Amino acid sequence: MAFSFNTAAELFPAAIRKKKRAGFAYRRFGTAAEAVRFAIEELPADSLNGAYLQVDEARFDQMGIRSLYESKDFPLPRRLRAPQPAAADQGKADDKAA
Repeated sequence: MAFSFNTAAELFPAAIRKKKRAGFAYRRFGTAAEAVRFAIEELPADSLNGAYLQVDEARFDQMGIRSLYESKDFPLPRRLRAPQPAAADQGKADDKAA
């Protein structure tokens, strides 16, 4: 049976959290495509780690969500994530040190 991006989906945060992550709690979406796009494009990387997506009886972890997003069947336009500022600043610091 093929995956349906039009099915309602639920996105759950990591079950065990040492610190509270601002802005990410359980969320329900009208379609799995919207949930996948939100998870990949909007969630910070540390919030996506440990989160899972439930569509009907199927569960998808971070790698499963990423696979759905990268699938040729993904129906929504994809947006590139902006680089993390800390990573960009670190690269500049390394260049100055060299």
